[in-house]
Amino acid sequence: MLARTVIRVNAFLLPLLLAGSAIAQGPNTAVLTIHPGQSQGKVSPTLYGLMTEEINYSYDGGLYAEMVRNRTFGSDWSGILDWYLLEKGNARAAMSEDKSTGPSQALPSSMKLDVQQADASDPAGVINIGYWGMAVRPNTTYKGSFYAKAESGIDAVTASLVGDQSGATLASATVTGISGDWKEYTYTLKTGAVQPSAANHLELTVKHAGTLWLNLVSLFPPTYHNRANGNRIDLMEKLAAMHPAFLRFPGGNYLEGNTIAERFEWQKTIGPLVDRPTHPSPWGYQSTDGMGLLEFLEWCEDLHMNPLLAVYAGYSLHGEHVNPGADLEPYVQNALEEIEYVTGDTNTKWGAERAKDGHPAPFHLTYVEIGNEDQFDKSGSYGERYQQFYKAIKAKYPDLQLIATAPITTMKPDVLDDHYYKRATEFFHDVHHYDNADRNGPKIFVGEWATREGLPTPNFGATLGDAAWMTGMERNSDLIVMASYAPLFTNVNPGGLQWDTDLIGYDAIHSYGSPSYYAQVMFSAYLGDQLPQSSEQGGGSRFFYSITRDSKKSRVYVKLVNADSTPQPVEIKLDGATLAGTGKVVTLSARDTQATNTLSEPRNIVPVEAPLQAAGTDLHHTMPPYSIQVLVLNER
Repeated sequence: MLARTVIRVNAFLLPLLLAGSAIAQGPNTAVLTIHPGQSQGKVSPTLYGLMTEEINYSYDGGLYAEMVRNRTFGSDWSGILDWYLLEKGNARAAMSEDKSTGPSQALPSSMKLDVQQADASDPAGVINIGYWGMAVRPNTTYKGSFYAKAESGIDAVTASLVGDQSGATLASATVTGISGDWKEYTYTLKTGAVQPSAANHLELTVKHAGTLWLNLVSLFPPTYHNRANGNRIDLMEKLAAMHPAFLRFPGGNYLEGNTIAERFEWQKTIGPLVDRPTHPSPWGYQSTDGMGLLEFLEWCEDLHMNPLLAVYAGYSLHGEHVNPGADLEPYVQNALEEIEYVTGDTNTKWGAERAKDGHPAPFHLTYVEIGNEDQFDKSGSYGERYQQFYKAIKAKYPDLQLIATAPITTMKPDVLDDHYYKRATEFFHDVHHYDNADRNGPKIFVGEWATREGLPTPNFGATLGDAAWMTGMERNSDLIVMASYAPLFTNVNPGGLQWDTDLIGYDAIHSYGSPSYYAQVMFSAYLGDQLPQSSEQGGGSRFFYSITRDSKKSRVYVKLVNADSTPQPVEIKLDGATLAGTGKVVTLSARDTQATNTLSEPRNIVPVEAPLQAAGTDLHHTMPPYSIQVLVLNER
């Protein structure tokens, strides 16, 4: 489809442009006049970033590379979830949850395997099915571990990756020396010339009668930057291509929890995995907390992002809240300790704890968000709660910028977090939302926003809405310091989706960027540091634009959105500057608003680059229907 995209640069008009001749303008021609030498403000250097939370299996079953699902053997009325008994040949065994023994205080229970009969030809054991399968690739090394103890004859466990359809063993390793005390054991699985597939599972088997207890069974593929307990390579590479300036974590609703008891408690997410008790996600499944506070910070480190830390502020989704004053004080102190874990040197209590966890160097922190969407707190206590956090944090960390999650009257916050989930037409009508906003008020963080059209990821109609909204944010990026699309991820398997529409889709082995993902890539890749004076005349009702200038490179970036089904003529006039003659145009387009990318067709809609000849002071350009373009104009 994209090979047929029409990009018209009207080269035959260049002699006229160079001669200063006027171009006849149609009734819907958009005339953009740009004054590169006259800046009306600075572009926020942190404008585009990432917002993330545990939703749609974004961490477990998504970015977090753990392949074993329910590695701590959680259960419900039906039994232990995602684990199944394996009895081969004449083997006889039973599997149950044992609540009386576990490897740690955090994990006090375990899976108990009672084996009545087993031998080398007829082993017994358990199967884990992973997150809708387990990705197996050729000539790849997988690192595994588990906690175990055994008695009555069992002293070895064999771990194997097995094909679902063929039943063939793709990689196998045997761990010996299993004792009667809880201990961690490691194993390595190496595949050969196998076919890439997600239709695989993990088997843990024994060859003798006896009793085996297991917990925290883990298996990791190669990870981004080879980090232990790390992230999926393909998803991290997609995020890196977005050039994100920050990461807002640990999430929105995920921070709050459904109840105060189910909030994100950061102390329970640091240190060895065996000391992390897991907790319920508000989106209906248990979080492993393998993606803990330090892992978020290392994610920032790997992608050169600024951490934007959200701290729990005394309100949870089902309406529970903590009264400001003495009741709230323990939560305020908890936030101060969390900030110390992030930023403190090794002479501090929590900085030393971070060093013990493997990262002696502190992290740089600029922004801290106090709560999430506290406008839903019907008690009306957020203004006082924010103020209490503000005073305590500023007293110890005066340089931190503190973000309010709802408008307040008790004081002026440093930054206000605004959220928008709309249809494309609504965003078209709201692109001027911040044009006349009070520049003396708090700075703005558009912490969650998305055009909600398309399932599970955006179609091109949504992408046009997103791009239109981004032009409005760019034009006001003197006020808007940060913005992040949400949700970021979704597992596309049945049962993996809790909220649509989402930026990046994946299953166990493949991933793809939606058209909106590629719009984000384009907008972040071509962003200047100045907002030159500009004006617009004419143009259709679904034409949108933004202009930034890179003062160091003497380069102007013109972002254009044509959300109409007909071509859009654009006349660009530069006042006080001359075009150098050679630039480029980057185009993202589709033939219909319902066109999209999918797991099976991941590159239906991707950006296409072409050279752009532009000399003199005027440029006549025609946008294709349903298109988003970046014109890169070099000044002479």
